[in-house]
Amino acid sequence: MTAPARDGEDALATARRLGRRFRETAADLDAGGAFPRANIDALSDAGLLNLVIDRDRGGLGGGLTLARRVVSEIARGEPSTALILSMHLVNHAAIRFGGHWPEAAARRLIADSLAGPALVNSLQVEPEAGSPSYGNLPRTVARRDRDVWRLSGRKRFATGCEGLAWSTVSAVTDEPDPRVGLFVVSHGTPGITIDRTWNSSGMRATGSHDVIFDDVAVPLDHTIDLAPTAYGLRRDERLGTWFMLLIGAVYHGIARAARDDGLAFATRFHPGGGNTPLSDLPRIRDALGAVEVALVTSERLLDSVAQEFDAGGNPGQAGGIVRHGVFENAVTAVEQVLAVVGNAGVSRDHPFERHHRNVVCARTHAPATPLIRAGAARAALASLPPV
Repeated sequence: MTAPARDGEDALATARRLGRRFRETAADLDAGGAFPRANIDALSDAGLLNLVIDRDRGGLGGGLTLARRVVSEIARGEPSTALILSMHLVNHAAIRFGGHWPEAAARRLIADSLAGPALVNSLQVEPEAGSPSYGNLPRTVARRDRDVWRLSGRKRFATGCEGLAWSTVSAVTDEPDPRVGLFVVSHGTPGITIDRTWNSSGMRATGSHDVIFDDVAVPLDHTIDLAPTAYGLRRDERLGTWFMLLIGAVYHGIARAARDDGLAFATRFHPGGGNTPLSDLPRIRDALGAVEVALVTSERLLDSVAQEFDAGGNPGQAGGIVRHGVFENAVTAVEQVLAVVGNAGVSRDHPFERHHRNVVCARTHAPATPLIRAGAARAALASLPPV
């Protein structure tokens, strides 16, 4: 059992230790696709699930910079665990910094998290409506039934759903003038089932299955930002920085793991059984240098945006743009490592092919690359002086 972290510096050191421990079972989790329950328990014991809960509420009070670094260290060891952690921390950041959470629900959720491994995630993607990043309304319906809402619908890609204690679920009300928003759901409520649909080539232990809600009771006050459907789901641009950067941090951590393994391989392997290690060859040094350039660039970009948020700023679109750049750097770095190690890169006797399967999953996360680029283009065109 890991002793709870006392402060930010201790939390980061603890994350490094846990990342090294999680690395030992990463291949087994990948092979079986089982939910990483032991890892989540360890994160809870260490206090890292409470990393961004306000100190006044019993948490560590960490900011985005610390959370980003912790997530990257966990991902360096086992990235599915890190993705589950990142989604959990994003939702705790929404409670702390967003100001839209119903206080009664927030108190219950935080108390559960302080007591044990009570994960939370936001479930918004649907089989028919897709991701809300495209502007579609959810098909999940909230029906008013006296003193509760009754929630019915199916959500896809529910990362960590086998360990969820809470979720925020997007839904449209069945009122004469329908509203759309998030409903805060306790997963101890009857009517919630998991359909084990997740069968991905990478990030296999995230357990991102479908979750089905069948007439699930939700207290009337457990809602966030209910508004007329004409407005769509409301987004807090500043809080969106957490979502963008923590997911970016996961894939940055995967690339760092591939880099670590690539350096170790290049120094141990002697081509042709000679005396010169692979790492002494000029073309290999150049390739390894390219990996370092990509990863150092991503590290600095992630921290710069996180530090802007922590200083009270609003990074705006920079979070999404940096995440896009980090994704591309991570994929490029891992592919460069595979080129360095040759046949070992596709052998299941080595971790490289696993790193590659995991890192390419970066490109599946919403908002998709075209949406990020379109937003950047609109902002650039809007900044032009009038002709």
